[in-house]
Amino acid sequence: MQYTSHYESPVGGILLAADRVGLTGLWFDGEKYYANRLDPEHEERNLPVFEDVKRWLTIYFSGREPDFMPPLHVIGSTFQLAVWEILRKIPYGKTMTYGEIAKIIAKQQGLPRMSAQAVGGAVGHNEISIIIPCHRVVGTNGSLTGYAGGIDKKVKLLNLEKADMEQLFVPKKGTAL
Repeated sequence: MQYTSHYESPVGGILLAADRVGLTGLWFDGEKYYANRLDPEHEERNLPVFEDVKRWLTIYFSGREPDFMPPLHVIGSTFQLAVWEILRKIPYGKTMTYGEIAKIIAKQQGLPRMSAQAVGGAVGHNEISIIIPCHRVVGTNGSLTGYAGGIDKKVKLLNLEKADMEQLFVPKKGTAL
C-alpha cells in the first residue's frame, strides 16, 4: 500500500508517495511522468517518512544542503537503479553529463561503452526528484535538457544550489522543454 502527502515548495506543488519502507515518489505537479509508479489504490496519510522528507525539502529550499537522507524505497530495473545511484553521488551544486554517467555505467558493467540516450531514459524516469538529483544532469554541450519537471524548475534548482551556470544554456528546441 502506498500513501501520499503534499508539499508546497517555492517552485510549485509536490506530491510525495511512500510505503512502509520509505519514500517511493516525489513529483512536481504537472511533470511529465507525474505519479507514474503510484499505486492506483493509495491514501493520503501523515507518515513519519513524510515528516522527514518535508524537513529535508525545507532545508534544501532554504538554500542549504541537507545533512541527512530520508528513508527511500527506490524501485526500478537494475539499470535504472545503477544510474540513480550515480545521481545520488553528484555533489550539491555540481553537474554531470549524461555521457559521464554512461562511461561510469559501462565501466561498472564491463562494457566498452554505454549509450548516453539509455542513461537519459533512466534519468528521466527517476521517481524521486530533487532527493535523487536528476536536475544535476546536463548535456555534454552544456544543454539544460531532459528534466521531466520542466527546464524552468531545473534552472531554479541549480541556481538555488549556486551551481556554475556559466557554460549551461536552455536549448531553443527539444523534447524536454
